[in-house]
Amino acid sequence: MDLKDKVVIITGATSGIGLACARVFGKAGARIWITGRSQVKLDETLLMLQKEGVTCAGGLCDASDPAQNEKMAKDVKDKFGTIDILINNAGISMRALFRDLDLKVFHQVMDINFWGSVYATKYCMDEIVKNKGAIIGISSINGFRGTPARTAYTASKFAMNGFFESLRTELMKLGVHVLVVCPGFTASNIRNNALMADGSQQKESPRDEEKMMTSEEVAEAILKALRKKKRDLVLTRQGKLASFLNKWVPGLMDKVVYNHMAREKDSPFK
Repeated sequence: MDLKDKVVIITGATSGIGLACARVFGKAGARIWITGRSQVKLDETLLMLQKEGVTCAGGLCDASDPAQNEKMAKDVKDKFGTIDILINNAGISMRALFRDLDLKVFHQVMDINFWGSVYATKYCMDEIVKNKGAIIGISSINGFRGTPARTAYTASKFAMNGFFESLRTELMKLGVHVLVVCPGFTASNIRNNALMADGSQQKESPRDEEKMMTSEEVAEAILKALRKKKRDLVLTRQGKLASFLNKWVPGLMDKVVYNHMAREKDSPFK
């Protein structure tokens, strides 16, 4: 796919994988629209991208709000005239045992991760179909394999995977490419912003971020997969191994995953 002058929307793009995608796709020639929930961060990100030569604009958008997603699609059409590619990246994580979890946290994670993807896709759909464009969902290895103390996050990613698989089949005769990206552990701020049992932010990652795949590496892999029209992209050796083993030895994986997550710093397991 030639990205020259293509219009790409990236939700939740003021940091992490979203910001890296804005850079990578923008430097490949696309016109970029980014969203975020902080005007200050949005303005800083747009200025940074513009200084790097990326043609971009953006707007505030709470992924969990259908009206704001509808406005986002309208604003992009008003600014750039059309929509070619949507990257559903906005997301949030959580870390708490389900028995301790306030259900408002479960709803919040589902509203942002799953419903946010549904809303954005719905309101961008007609333009993408018209242009035979692409829809990308940034899911997770958790979309294939659940992890303890991440019940809401896992549920949201399983839901995303099912939604996009169904959507891909609906659109297969219309020339629209649907790509589901499942990164393994990636260095980003998602663990810092993860919600605890009461909805407060974790603030500090329990994992060694320096040993993870970088957001830039993920973004480059996404662009490559898009150009090759892949349907699924599973990233990191650990992520690929987890997906494979969970299919064939799920009982063993229950024990492996439990022990792995229990060794995290400040693990909620007693």
